[in-house]
Amino acid sequence: MDTSETPVTTTPVEDKRVWKAGRLEPMPIRKLPDAPPSVHILGPTVFLVALGVGMGESYMWPRLVLLFGPEIRWLFLIGVTLQAVVMLEMARYAMATGESIFSGAARVFKPLMWFFFTVAILVYIWPGHLSAGAAAFEEITGIPWTVTAVTGLILVGVVFSLAKVIYNVLENLLSVLIGALVIGTAVIAAMVGSWADVVSTITGMFSIGYLPPEALSAAWFPVIVGACAFAGPSGMQQMWYTLHLRDSGAGMGAHIPRIRGLRHAGEEEAMPSRGFMFDTEDPAEMAKWRGWRRWVTFDALLLFWGITMLVTISFTVIAQAAARQNPGVRTAIQGDDREVALSAMADAVSSAGSSVLGVVFLGFIALIGLNATLGLFDSFSRGQADMTYNFVPGAKKLRMSHLYAGFLWGVIIFGILILLFGPADGPSGILDTLAFLSTFAMGAYCVTLLLVNNRMLPKPIRPRWWSNVIIGFGAVFYLGMLFYSLVAFGVVVG
Repeated sequence: MDTSETPVTTTPVEDKRVWKAGRLEPMPIRKLPDAPPSVHILGPTVFLVALGVGMGESYMWPRLVLLFGPEIRWLFLIGVTLQAVVMLEMARYAMATGESIFSGAARVFKPLMWFFFTVAILVYIWPGHLSAGAAAFEEITGIPWTVTAVTGLILVGVVFSLAKVIYNVLENLLSVLIGALVIGTAVIAAMVGSWADVVSTITGMFSIGYLPPEALSAAWFPVIVGACAFAGPSGMQQMWYTLHLRDSGAGMGAHIPRIRGLRHAGEEEAMPSRGFMFDTEDPAEMAKWRGWRRWVTFDALLLFWGITMLVTISFTVIAQAAARQNPGVRTAIQGDDREVALSAMADAVSSAGSSVLGVVFLGFIALIGLNATLGLFDSFSRGQADMTYNFVPGAKKLRMSHLYAGFLWGVIIFGILILLFGPADGPSGILDTLAFLSTFAMGAYCVTLLLVNNRMLPKPIRPRWWSNVIIGFGAVFYLGMLFYSLVAFGVVVG
């Protein structure tokens, strides 16, 4: 909100009042913008949907259904519902302050923020999603996957560098891609599946506690742990969502300048060194706050939870139909070769209708890889730039846009080197090893959320008790299964 609209007599009072949170710089009190209508089209949530609808929904969960039956999907229901609540709590701090959750973590304990800074580099610099999508594209066109992947990386860098406001370009692009993915997979599922497949897929989500003996083996329990982590956006993707909220102008994020592309970096306004807080004792401000909470709740429940659930139902129906058409699919999916399994599923889909359906199926896998790469590379660059700008001495001499571009092109160049000179089958083996850090980060961000929202925010806008219980359960859910897998089987996420 433009504070020049505030009566002159009240401006000095607002300028002097601050909210002290942790040992970092206090947050000045500013007006909270009016909330938009609760019912809306995709906004910042499109980033979580793009990041969340990945190989977990299209491959890991369909594979588990084929191995253990649709009843195993009760774990998916817990995972995606938990992530919807996490999304609401991540949004609480971001919309109340205009700061990212990383700054909130630093207000609690700076080494906590540096932990996430390090994990992001270890986990997210590998171009695994794009490699998987490029492999599917090779099945369609015959173009070597490395050529497609390298071209895709360069294209991502050029698009983001030329964009005037990166958020606007990415939201519009991902909205189109996600729309095509949701509608397309639903149509394919309707063509090759049956109502019995849909019913078994949905009812399986309510078979709470179902775990066949094979699921508790060293071969498959780590895979289930990984699938639970990938029920929706995994690792640090929920944390990056706070940066997209800020750039969309949600809540107090309206007072923070937006990141621009490298070509337009000179137009960027000075980035404040801290966020802002609104007057939680003012009934009018609290009414606006409740409007923002309704807005983000619509995002979490209908858009995020609903779209993620719809896409994974579609892919699970396709997988069950594929198993009927070609029993060999089950054998392929039992193996560790993701590309072979996806090809077999595509062949089975083709046999259910025509060869065109198989091509379309692989096209959606390629689309998932592109979606995830656009979202991940942008989010990684935002997160690292945000932490560097605010907490590395001397970094404020640069613009946020310059730091963003540096991390973006750094991860692109690293990705190209890995694709050209790394393992022949891409970095999937490295990603499997580092999946431990991804799942561990999810347990860690649940703990961080509890600390930040309950200690750094004014009491009137802190979480309700039930929300704290769910987030606490999330920490136990992720960390408990992860360490059980480590102790019982000597392995982590499969």
